[in-house]
Amino acid sequence: MTVVGQFDSDQAALETLIIGASPAAQHLREMIRRVARSNASVMLCGPSGSGKELVARAIHDEGMRSGKAFTAINCGAIPGDLIESELFGHEKGSFTGAHARRIGHFEASEGGTLFLDEIGDMRFDMQVKLLRVLEDRTIVRVGSSEPRAVDVRIISATHQNLDEAIGEGRFREDLFFRLGVVVLQVPSLASRAEDIPALIRHFQRKMPADVKCRYDNAALATLMHHGWPGNIRELRNFVERASVLHGGETLGADDVAMLLNPTAAPAAWRAIPSSPAPSPDTAIEIDVPGNAALFPKTPAPGRPIDLKREIETIELEQIHVALDMADGIISEAARLLTLKRTTLIEKMRKYGVQQQAA
Repeated sequence: MTVVGQFDSDQAALETLIIGASPAAQHLREMIRRVARSNASVMLCGPSGSGKELVARAIHDEGMRSGKAFTAINCGAIPGDLIESELFGHEKGSFTGAHARRIGHFEASEGGTLFLDEIGDMRFDMQVKLLRVLEDRTIVRVGSSEPRAVDVRIISATHQNLDEAIGEGRFREDLFFRLGVVVLQVPSLASRAEDIPALIRHFQRKMPADVKCRYDNAALATLMHHGWPGNIRELRNFVERASVLHGGETLGADDVAMLLNPTAAPAAWRAIPSSPAPSPDTAIEIDVPGNAALFPKTPAPGRPIDLKREIETIELEQIHVALDMADGIISEAARLLTLKRTTLIEKMRKYGVQQQAA
């Protein structure tokens, strides 16, 4: 979801930003109103794709700093050796490649709001430096010794379980208390499934009429019972996919099921003729709409199956799907694939998949 403009009424603004009339959506809007009245640091917790950056923007827009800058950075997408420079800036010549002075995000957000997304991915030594900034309200550019006062409201977000991260020594407890003066839970899409029709209309609002899809009751029921591991981001991708493949059509439950699982082979591809039974050397012709494809049912006698290659093909397809659902955020794609982040990065390098985010 995106911010779509300025509004005369706070109520109208929030209802346009936070779509839906479910109890969860209403509660979220009310919490945003309350939090926006102060300058307290806010931590947004919730699954990836649930709209945490949008909530951060709404808090900024509803508060006293609305006329100032709102800056959002993804802590997990910045290489570890660059994050200090990104946040605090650097002086010319302070390190190789520092050809000019650079203002960091703290200084650039003066008077406004700095949104630190995926704060749980921040390197431990950087957590110490961030804590010092929050306590002193001053920053020091890399390569300088001069402290500079900053007036910035911090909103942070994570999809991680920070209690576990603190217990495992991966996240500082004192930093959590500084960042989470107010902790606001952003609900998953599955917990507010009744908002799905309104969200679909929202995502379709700028589409030409001839590409907007309609959904019958069975299709809507299928959507509302889906688990939505990618949350609102996944729904937005689904709506776009439907408009590309079925623009202007009315979709049923089967259409929705295929669109929700785009890597599944159509039933026609899986069909196996019942008779007469072909010999092992015979290629079976499968009726695929618009295309006649030939696939060998089994290998010829004595010819091995390249199982490793088959597994790698499936693995590569699933990596692409997960990265698409996660909008290129590797930590989230790894979660969807139930892999460690470092394992996913190794597999991406193995297959030559371009790294979109760290």
